[in-house]
Amino acid sequence: MAKTSVIIVGTGGMARHHMSVMVTMTNTHICGLVEVSEAQRQLTRDLFESRGKKCPAFYNTIGALLKAQGAPDAAFINTPHKFHMENARDCLKAGMDVLLEKPMVINAGEARRLIKIRDQSKKLLVVAFPGSLSPAVKKAKQMISSGTLGRVTSVSAYVHQHWKAATTGQWRQDPEISGGGFLFDTGSHMVNTVVDLIDQDVVQVCALMDNSGTRVDINSTVSGRFRDGAMFSLAAAGDSMHCTSEVTVIGDQGILQTGIWGERLLFKAIKDSAFSEVKYPKSKGVWEQFLKVRAGKQANPCPPEVGLRFARLMDMIRKSDSTKATVKSR
Repeated sequence: MAKTSVIIVGTGGMARHHMSVMVTMTNTHICGLVEVSEAQRQLTRDLFESRGKKCPAFYNTIGALLKAQGAPDAAFINTPHKFHMENARDCLKAGMDVLLEKPMVINAGEARRLIKIRDQSKKLLVVAFPGSLSPAVKKAKQMISSGTLGRVTSVSAYVHQHWKAATTGQWRQDPEISGGGFLFDTGSHMVNTVVDLIDQDVVQVCALMDNSGTRVDINSTVSGRFRDGAMFSLAAAGDSMHCTSEVTVIGDQGILQTGIWGERLLFKAIKDSAFSEVKYPKSKGVWEQFLKVRAGKQANPCPPEVGLRFARLMDMIRKSDSTKATVKSR
């Protein structure tokens, strides 16, 4: 695979998690960094130094980087949620393929606008939902669509994390920047993976959310129905400990279990007494999958249409909570 030159827009903790893998890949050249915080810049310099690599130059804006270097092959955007739309727009219009951290944008209106920009630019846009980009979820979807589980009747999922305390005083608890709380942040993986596995629109939602004394949702419970009648239930507990998740897809002939990031896959058929592991290809993460899509080695598992589907569902969830009523899709 040819070497891809990429800029990283936003170098916070999640970006550094990705970069720690990217710097080990011979087919990747990180050529520039966009970051306004000196503290984050220093932590990023420390990362490159610890890997024996020279840290790329920093810029305050995408425009300043483009003026100094010109457009690279791609951009990986890791900024706070509020800025995803404008960052992705600027990179697509500059001629870059884009890998965009989840959630794609704040709401369905922004999602539709970004799809139009993608279409106009004719560039690649992949949303970095690890679940959608996971080989385990891909394998699970194949099993579901081929009838291995029989008729899917319901999906049950949960995620809990020490999120409330860990994000106190940070942008993630500022709704103007984050766009939501625990369900929209860590919980977005759960919401997206559940819907992606079934690969259908949600037609009915009932949701309850509790801010637990903060400005954003911390604990949430969501139930709903897919277009074909299968039901789902989601539980998000952001005032907990550790970070653990489970997704269980229940059919009349078998049951699948995975995590919200697609980090494992288990199956139990109707004749089995216990779950067994399902084999699937290993992955280095979302950047590796993005490169495979870009090289034409696989179809895009998470295009902006997936981001729009997630945004529409989140809009329904918010409306259900605010109105204390069941919300049906239009």
